[in-house]
Amino acid sequence: MSEIFQPLNLRSITLKNRIALAPMLMYTGQDDGKVNDLHLAHYSTRALGGVGLITTEVVAVLPEGRISHTDLGLWQDEHISGLKRLADIIRTCGASSCIQLAHAGRKSGVEGSIFAPSPIAHSEKHRTPRELSSAQIQEIVEAYRSAAQRALATGFDCLEIHAAHGYLIHEFLSPISNHRNDQYGGSAANRSRLLVDIVRGVREVWPDEKPLMVRLSAEDKAGDGGNTVDFTVPLGRTLKELGTDLLSVSAGGLTPTFDGVIVPGYQVGYASGIRRNVGLPVGCNGSITSSELVESILFSQSADLVYMGRELLRNPFWLLDVARAAGIEPPLVIPTYARATGPYERGH
Repeated sequence: MSEIFQPLNLRSITLKNRIALAPMLMYTGQDDGKVNDLHLAHYSTRALGGVGLITTEVVAVLPEGRISHTDLGLWQDEHISGLKRLADIIRTCGASSCIQLAHAGRKSGVEGSIFAPSPIAHSEKHRTPRELSSAQIQEIVEAYRSAAQRALATGFDCLEIHAAHGYLIHEFLSPISNHRNDQYGGSAANRSRLLVDIVRGVREVWPDEKPLMVRLSAEDKAGDGGNTVDFTVPLGRTLKELGTDLLSVSAGGLTPTFDGVIVPGYQVGYASGIRRNVGLPVGCNGSITSSELVESILFSQSADLVYMGRELLRNPFWLLDVARAAGIEPPLVIPTYARATGPYERGH
């Protein structure tokens, strides 16, 4: 029996299988932050391939919070219609949808001032950010809340807050990048305050029936002095109390280097530990390219959902081959697609 094709229930949403398209920047947008035809083609193709959950690339809550000028945005109402069209086409193509909200912080590459908890550059190649004031932090919390309200109008099934990989929220979480001495710095509780405030604000406007996810870097993997799972597990418990339904668990990204080895499934252990100690469903990722590894992850209950990126870029219909090998005929919006995996019989 294949665990890959077992459904997963999150509040009122049922994912038809355990494979999710990982959020990956495609750099195909334009300066206005709006959805274009390339976004529609990219995401709908993976949905037609049978993926259970399609997660968008980062969608910026503020223009200065973009990673690049080609990022999508949701900082104004003019962005709603394009994202609604994207959510609609994902649904039409047979998948559930998740919109990921983010702020790049010191990793932003847009023109003008960039912002972070402390004036510490991400690397020698990055600009030094301006330290956010308490008032500006509150504006960012409100920006997430407002973006979540707009996200509701787009019709996306799920919402994810990106608090990993060295972007703004992660910068606040880590003592490496957060040297503040006010209510947003110092202790673990203070460094977590921005994320807690954002999740609380988003959950107030995001409907009870819709799942809320948070992506976390379980460990900074940036040398001595960074966060480890000893910090992330209590944070996960707090997020659970605030109404988070799934934690997408990754690692690293705070600095340009990763202090660890990279092998297939190298981040699964973090997801497994957080799942066991927090008591929430988790998603995992990290160089996962084979169905055998995915089945092992799911059978061992190391994770509930497996995010795949590069493999689905190489082969949007990877899951159809997996289904054929497992003797499963998954429901497809275009059933003829199943014929591409064989047997190769002549027919009309």
